[in-house]
Amino acid sequence: MFGLLALGFVLSLDNFRSSLVLGGLRPSFPQSVKTSAIFGLWDGAAPLAGLLIGHFLSDKLSGVSGTIAMIGLGGYGLFLIIRAVISPDRADPDLKWARFGLPIPLSIDNVAGGAALALAGYTPWLAPVLFGVMTFVISVAGHQIGRTVAHFVSFIPKIDTDLLTGACFAVMAALMALGVTLPLSYG
Repeated sequence: MFGLLALGFVLSLDNFRSSLVLGGLRPSFPQSVKTSAIFGLWDGAAPLAGLLIGHFLSDKLSGVSGTIAMIGLGGYGLFLIIRAVISPDRADPDLKWARFGLPIPLSIDNVAGGAALALAGYTPWLAPVLFGVMTFVISVAGHQIGRTVAHFVSFIPKIDTDLLTGACFAVMAALMALGVTLPLSYG
């Protein structure tokens, strides 16, 4: 059971890191809960797919999961940057685009994790629920920590936290493209 908890924690770290950055958009607590719930659902469904489909899917996805995450994070970062530059309004005020664009790239590695669990003989009922709940909790925490930091940064004149958040996502994607291991990464 400890191994399953450790794996769930490690697989949720990419959502935590992204939620920290999303906190820069200063989501309300209900927006944070809704976004984290969607992240958790995807992080629960992905290992279930891996557990059910197994080894075949793991071989196909293990090499491209980092690329998919990089494209998703970079695309969302560019979206925030462009919106912050061309409009004085908030870039993604209700996190609708984050809930739409980030869960799949952040959950693709969980499919390979689920396939590995299937090979190890784990049941398809425990791991997906556990991983989904862990991702939900850690994402809510990430949003709140990031929101608190953004609150302090917003006291500095002339800093647009939406632009800063977009730049952080773009930098994360660029570092992934360069092969740099990001903080809170397991690879």
